[in-house]
Amino acid sequence: MFLGIDLGTSEVKLLLLDAGGQIVGQAGAPLSVSRPQALWAEQPPQDWWQATEAAVTTLRAAHPEAFAQVRSIGLSGQMHGAVLLGAQDRVLRPAILWNDGRSHVECAELEERAPRLHAIAGNLAMPGFTAPKLLWVAKHEPELFAQTRCVLLPKDYLRLLLTGEKVSEPSDAAGTLWLDVAARDWSDELLAACGMTRAQMPRLVESNQPSGTLRPELAKAWGLGPEVIVAGGAGDNAASAIGIGATQPGDGFISLGTSGVLFVVNDRYRPNPASAVHAFCHALPQRWHQMSVMLSAASCLRWFVQLSGAADEAALLAEMTTLSAADIQAAPTFLPYLAGERTPHNDPFASGVFFGMTPEHGRAACGYAVLEGVAFGLADGLAALQAAGTQVRQLSLVGGGSRSPLWAQLIADTLGVEIVVHAGSQAGGALGAARLGWLAAGGDEAQVCSRPEITARHSPDAERHRQLQSRLERFRQIYQRLKALPAH
Repeated sequence: MFLGIDLGTSEVKLLLLDAGGQIVGQAGAPLSVSRPQALWAEQPPQDWWQATEAAVTTLRAAHPEAFAQVRSIGLSGQMHGAVLLGAQDRVLRPAILWNDGRSHVECAELEERAPRLHAIAGNLAMPGFTAPKLLWVAKHEPELFAQTRCVLLPKDYLRLLLTGEKVSEPSDAAGTLWLDVAARDWSDELLAACGMTRAQMPRLVESNQPSGTLRPELAKAWGLGPEVIVAGGAGDNAASAIGIGATQPGDGFISLGTSGVLFVVNDRYRPNPASAVHAFCHALPQRWHQMSVMLSAASCLRWFVQLSGAADEAALLAEMTTLSAADIQAAPTFLPYLAGERTPHNDPFASGVFFGMTPEHGRAACGYAVLEGVAFGLADGLAALQAAGTQVRQLSLVGGGSRSPLWAQLIADTLGVEIVVHAGSQAGGALGAARLGWLAAGGDEAQVCSRPEITARHSPDAERHRQLQSRLERFRQIYQRLKALPAH
């Protein structure tokens, strides 16, 4: 039995996987994000651990015999977050998250300090990445920067509490801007540009390799054996790729979670930072991937459900099915930039917008506009990947947004690409984490990383694709015309 732990932004998810590759059980515990100032997004790391223990309690209660047979644990997690540790591994401040935009000034400073940044790290300096966050801390909280003995990524902080080891792996470390992505090792040059050294970094193992064993006292408290392996694990998107079997060049998926991600596997390091495309290490040795990222995706739908007073997401989606083709063509346009945007704009100040509202527009039309706006953001991401030389014919859909056939078809029609949904697609990173745990315990890649059964196919409709292009063009023009205006 293999346990996957996925530390998301809104939830910690746990998943039990048996040796036949079947999901035995799942459990989760919610998390909240603190926004003490504009552009800020933080979480106390202790909240992650409390949520993990709560989810373990729930999963053990539901599947006591299966849980007791866990042989290894894999980790997945939200990327880029900065956990600052001082002496005796004391957490110095709340973690600064991936969707925090405060370090936009420091991004320009990092580009100046590290002229070879793009070549080594394969990415533009963006506020979401870890390195600019540390430059911000050095400038605005110098006393804490001086006390910083180690910087860990979110899932690696959980690992520290699980094993006592400070370890990371290339897929997550590539999102710090401190990794030599081609070499899959820390870059002393990029660390020095931030006033840091390799001594402040965790050691690196590959995602499918052991990183340590579960602390004996914790294994006893959880009712597990004495030699439970903890795998290197992966950043959430690389873990999701492992979960749906995207392991070979050309394999790809779209993740509709808090953020929206378009992910394609490569056989080599292929950076293209000019298009705000991310080039990262994959969660298997000698493989890399390209990724476009939008900062708000399914979170836009959750936001609009609350704003509009709909009973829940399912109820709002049901309302949308009553819209006619004319209603859809006349719907307002929504820019999904509730937390700024990465690909293709790299603009932390980008704002959410409803454009073209009239008294005739009701909740269903605006809800449709939200789904469409996210689909258009994904189209921008696909265009950026295509500019980087990547071509795809089929993409898997994972994450919470994969529950909606309406949204899946809209994305297929917008992108002109077949969208498929797999069994367990909502499990996302937790399934990939469990699979990495299985690999670390000696599992064979071909067996472990097989593709789950396809449960739905959404082929693009050529006429609908043509109709959406004029709305997509308006979507792009609205951003270009409004970006010079201050949001507040």
